[in-house]
Amino acid sequence: MENNRDSSYRLDWQTLRRDWPLWVIMTGLVVTAILVYPHLPDQVPRHWDIHGNVDAYSSRLFGAFFPPLMSIGLYFLLLFTPLLDPKRDNYSRFAQGYTAIRWGVVLLLSILYVASILFALGYPINISFIVKGLVAGLFIMIGNYMGQFRHNYFVGIKTPWTLASEEVWQRTHRMASRIWVAFGLLCLVMSFIDAVWSGVVYFVAILLMVIIPSVYSFVIFNGMPKSNQ
Repeated sequence: MENNRDSSYRLDWQTLRRDWPLWVIMTGLVVTAILVYPHLPDQVPRHWDIHGNVDAYSSRLFGAFFPPLMSIGLYFLLLFTPLLDPKRDNYSRFAQGYTAIRWGVVLLLSILYVASILFALGYPINISFIVKGLVAGLFIMIGNYMGQFRHNYFVGIKTPWTLASEEVWQRTHRMASRIWVAFGLLCLVMSFIDAVWSGVVYFVAILLMVIIPSVYSFVIFNGMPKSNQ
Protein backbone atom coordinates (compact mmCIF):
# COMPACT_ATOMS: atom_id res chain seq x y z
CA MET A 1 0.00 0.00 0.00
CA GLU A 2 1.22 3.48 -0.83
CA ASN A 3 1.60 5.76 2.19
CA ASN A 4 2.96 8.78 0.34
CA ARG A 5 0.67 11.67 1.19
CA ASP A 6 1.46 13.32 -2.17
CA SER A 7 -0.48 10.50 -3.90
CA SER A 8 -3.56 10.77 -1.68
CA TYR A 9 -6.97 12.03 -2.75
CA ARG A 10 -7.08 15.80 -3.03
CA LEU A 11 -10.02 18.15 -3.33
CA ASP A 12 -8.61 21.07 -5.30
CA TRP A 13 -9.47 23.47 -8.08
CA GLN A 14 -8.43 20.95 -10.74
CA THR A 15 -10.99 18.44 -9.48
CA LEU A 16 -13.75 21.04 -9.46
CA ARG A 17 -12.78 22.32 -12.90
CA ARG A 18 -12.96 18.83 -14.40
CA ASP A 19 -16.50 18.55 -12.99
CA TRP A 20 -17.68 21.74 -14.70
CA PRO A 21 -20.36 19.91 -16.77
CA LEU A 22 -21.88 18.64 -13.52
CA TRP A 23 -21.97 22.17 -12.15
CA VAL A 24 -23.81 23.28 -15.28
CA ILE A 25 -26.29 20.41 -14.91
CA MET A 26 -26.90 21.03 -11.20
CA THR A 27 -27.38 24.76 -11.80
CA GLY A 28 -29.80 23.87 -14.58
CA LEU A 29 -31.79 21.69 -12.19
CA VAL A 30 -32.23 24.58 -9.76
CA VAL A 31 -33.22 26.96 -12.57
CA THR A 32 -35.68 24.35 -13.84
CA ALA A 33 -37.21 24.03 -10.37
CA ILE A 34 -37.73 27.79 -10.16
CA LEU A 35 -39.28 27.98 -13.63
CA VAL A 36 -41.62 24.99 -13.36
CA TYR A 37 -42.73 25.51 -9.75
CA PRO A 38 -45.69 27.79 -10.61
CA HIS A 39 -46.91 25.31 -13.24
CA LEU A 40 -46.82 22.12 -11.15
CA PRO A 41 -49.99 20.65 -9.62
CA ASP A 42 -50.46 20.89 -5.85
CA GLN A 43 -49.64 17.18 -5.53
CA VAL A 44 -46.56 16.04 -7.45
CA PRO A 45 -45.97 12.31 -8.12
CA ARG A 46 -43.09 11.13 -5.93
CA HIS A 47 -43.03 7.34 -6.26
CA TRP A 48 -44.17 4.73 -8.77
CA ASP A 49 -44.89 1.03 -8.23
CA ILE A 50 -43.43 -1.81 -10.27
CA HIS A 51 -46.15 -1.34 -12.90
CA GLY A 52 -45.41 2.36 -13.33
CA ASN A 53 -48.46 3.56 -11.40
CA VAL A 54 -48.11 6.49 -9.01
CA ASP A 55 -48.42 5.30 -5.40
CA ALA A 56 -47.12 8.33 -3.48
CA TYR A 57 -47.29 12.11 -3.85
CA SER A 58 -45.45 15.09 -2.39
CA SER A 59 -46.19 18.78 -2.13
CA ARG A 60 -45.40 21.06 -5.06
CA LEU A 61 -42.55 22.71 -3.12
CA PHE A 62 -40.98 19.37 -2.21
CA GLY A 63 -41.44 17.92 -5.69
CA ALA A 64 -39.86 20.91 -7.40
CA PHE A 65 -36.89 21.65 -5.16
CA PHE A 66 -35.96 18.56 -3.13
CA PRO A 67 -34.61 16.40 -6.02
CA PRO A 68 -32.21 19.13 -7.29
CA LEU A 69 -31.01 19.83 -3.75
CA MET A 70 -30.56 16.10 -3.14
CA SER A 71 -28.47 15.79 -6.32
CA ILE A 72 -26.27 18.68 -5.20
CA GLY A 73 -25.99 17.24 -1.70
CA LEU A 74 -24.97 13.78 -2.95
CA TYR A 75 -22.42 15.36 -5.28
CA PHE A 76 -20.75 17.16 -2.40
CA LEU A 77 -20.99 14.05 -0.22
CA LEU A 78 -19.14 12.03 -2.86
CA LEU A 79 -16.65 14.87 -3.27
CA PHE A 80 -15.77 15.10 0.43
CA THR A 81 -16.18 11.48 1.58
CA PRO A 82 -12.64 10.39 0.59
CA LEU A 83 -11.20 13.12 2.82
CA LEU A 84 -12.74 11.33 5.83
CA ASP A 85 -11.49 7.87 4.87
CA PRO A 86 -8.44 6.59 6.80
CA LYS A 87 -7.42 4.92 3.53
CA ARG A 88 -7.75 8.09 1.48
CA ASP A 89 -4.36 7.41 -0.16
CA ASN A 90 -5.95 4.55 -2.11
CA TYR A 91 -8.51 6.74 -3.88
CA SER A 92 -5.87 8.05 -6.26
CA ARG A 93 -5.38 4.45 -7.41
CA PHE A 94 -8.97 4.25 -8.74
CA ALA A 95 -9.57 7.94 -9.43
CA GLN A 96 -11.17 7.31 -12.81
CA GLY A 97 -13.67 4.86 -11.34
CA TYR A 98 -14.55 7.13 -8.43
CA THR A 99 -15.07 10.07 -10.79
CA ALA A 100 -17.34 7.88 -12.94
CA ILE A 101 -19.45 7.06 -9.86
CA ARG A 102 -19.80 10.75 -9.01
CA TRP A 103 -20.85 11.60 -12.55
CA GLY A 104 -23.13 8.58 -12.85
CA VAL A 105 -25.07 9.40 -9.70
CA VAL A 106 -25.62 13.06 -10.62
CA LEU A 107 -26.62 12.25 -14.21
CA LEU A 108 -29.03 9.51 -13.11
CA LEU A 109 -30.76 11.75 -10.58
CA SER A 110 -30.88 14.64 -13.04
CA ILE A 111 -32.55 12.57 -15.75
CA LEU A 112 -35.02 11.12 -13.26
CA TYR A 113 -35.90 14.62 -12.05
CA VAL A 114 -36.56 15.91 -15.55
CA ALA A 115 -38.64 12.83 -16.38
CA SER A 116 -40.71 13.14 -13.18
CA ILE A 117 -41.33 16.85 -13.79
CA LEU A 118 -42.49 16.16 -17.35
CA PHE A 119 -44.78 13.43 -16.00
CA ALA A 120 -46.22 15.82 -13.40
CA LEU A 121 -46.89 18.36 -16.17
CA GLY A 122 -48.94 15.80 -18.06
CA TYR A 123 -46.49 14.37 -20.58
CA PRO A 124 -46.80 10.60 -21.26
CA ILE A 125 -43.48 9.54 -19.71
CA ASN A 126 -42.83 5.87 -18.86
CA ILE A 127 -41.14 6.44 -15.51
CA SER A 128 -40.80 2.73 -14.70
CA PHE A 129 -38.80 2.07 -17.87
CA ILE A 130 -36.57 5.11 -17.31
CA VAL A 131 -35.83 4.25 -13.68
CA LYS A 132 -35.03 0.60 -14.35
CA GLY A 133 -33.00 1.40 -17.44
CA LEU A 134 -30.91 4.10 -15.74
CA VAL A 135 -30.27 2.02 -12.63
CA ALA A 136 -29.19 -0.92 -14.81
CA GLY A 137 -26.86 1.39 -16.71
CA LEU A 138 -25.35 2.60 -13.44
CA PHE A 139 -24.75 -1.01 -12.36
CA ILE A 140 -22.97 -1.75 -15.64
CA MET A 141 -20.83 1.37 -15.36
CA ILE A 142 -19.83 0.67 -11.74
CA GLY A 143 -19.15 -2.97 -12.56
CA ASN A 144 -16.86 -1.89 -15.38
CA TYR A 145 -14.67 -0.02 -12.87
CA MET A 146 -15.12 -2.26 -9.82
CA GLY A 147 -12.03 -4.34 -10.48
CA GLN A 148 -9.97 -1.14 -10.05
CA PHE A 149 -11.38 -0.29 -6.61
CA ARG A 150 -8.76 -0.31 -3.88
CA HIS A 151 -9.12 -0.91 -0.15
CA ASN A 152 -11.30 1.81 1.43
CA TYR A 153 -14.21 2.18 3.85
CA PHE A 154 -16.85 3.85 1.66
CA VAL A 155 -16.85 2.47 -1.89
CA GLY A 156 -17.22 -1.13 -3.02
CA ILE A 157 -18.13 -4.50 -1.51
CA LYS A 158 -17.62 -3.88 2.20
CA THR A 159 -17.94 -7.09 4.18
CA PRO A 160 -15.99 -8.02 7.34
CA TRP A 161 -13.76 -10.20 5.16
CA THR A 162 -12.94 -7.68 2.43
CA LEU A 163 -12.21 -5.04 5.06
CA ALA A 164 -9.99 -7.46 6.99
CA SER A 165 -7.82 -8.47 4.04
CA GLU A 166 -6.61 -6.48 1.06
CA GLU A 167 -6.14 -9.69 -0.91
CA VAL A 168 -9.76 -10.70 -0.27
CA TRP A 169 -10.83 -7.19 -1.26
CA GLN A 170 -9.03 -7.37 -4.60
CA ARG A 171 -10.16 -10.88 -5.48
CA THR A 172 -13.75 -10.13 -4.49
CA HIS A 173 -13.92 -6.95 -6.56
CA ARG A 174 -12.40 -8.59 -9.62
CA MET A 175 -15.10 -11.25 -9.44
CA ALA A 176 -17.85 -8.76 -8.54
CA SER A 177 -16.90 -6.64 -11.57
CA ARG A 178 -17.97 -9.45 -13.91
CA ILE A 179 -21.10 -10.18 -11.85
CA TRP A 180 -22.25 -6.55 -11.86
CA VAL A 181 -21.73 -6.11 -15.59
CA ALA A 182 -23.50 -9.41 -16.41
CA PHE A 183 -26.47 -8.84 -14.11
CA GLY A 184 -26.57 -5.15 -15.04
CA LEU A 185 -27.03 -6.19 -18.67
CA LEU A 186 -29.76 -8.62 -17.60
CA CYS A 187 -31.51 -5.80 -15.70
CA LEU A 188 -31.21 -3.56 -18.75
CA VAL A 189 -32.94 -6.17 -20.90
CA MET A 190 -35.66 -6.67 -18.25
CA SER A 191 -36.34 -2.93 -18.17
CA PHE A 192 -37.71 -3.19 -21.73
CA ILE A 193 -40.21 -5.89 -20.76
CA ASP A 194 -43.43 -4.68 -19.15
CA ALA A 195 -44.42 -7.76 -17.16
CA VAL A 196 -44.54 -8.82 -13.53
CA TRP A 197 -42.05 -11.64 -14.07
CA SER A 198 -39.49 -9.26 -15.59
CA GLY A 199 -39.73 -7.08 -12.49
CA VAL A 200 -39.11 -10.12 -10.30
CA VAL A 201 -36.07 -11.09 -12.39
CA TYR A 202 -34.81 -7.50 -12.15
CA PHE A 203 -34.91 -7.37 -8.37
CA VAL A 204 -33.58 -10.92 -7.93
CA ALA A 205 -30.62 -9.92 -10.10
CA ILE A 206 -29.93 -6.96 -7.81
CA LEU A 207 -30.03 -9.22 -4.75
CA LEU A 208 -27.60 -11.65 -6.39
CA MET A 209 -25.24 -8.77 -7.19
CA VAL A 210 -24.94 -8.23 -3.43
CA ILE A 211 -25.17 -11.79 -2.16
CA ILE A 212 -22.74 -13.55 -4.52
CA PRO A 213 -19.72 -11.25 -3.88
CA SER A 214 -20.44 -11.24 -0.13
CA VAL A 215 -20.51 -15.04 0.06
CA TYR A 216 -17.44 -15.23 -2.18
CA SER A 217 -15.48 -12.93 0.14
CA PHE A 218 -16.39 -15.14 3.12
CA VAL A 219 -15.36 -18.32 1.31
CA ILE A 220 -11.98 -17.09 0.10
CA PHE A 221 -11.17 -15.45 3.44
CA ASN A 222 -11.79 -18.68 5.32
CA GLY A 223 -9.83 -20.64 2.73
CA MET A 224 -6.74 -18.49 3.14
CA PRO A 225 -3.84 -19.48 5.43
CA LYS A 226 -4.10 -17.70 8.76
CA SER A 227 -0.78 -15.99 8.11
CA ASN A 228 -2.28 -14.19 5.07
CA GLN A 229 -5.39 -12.92 6.87
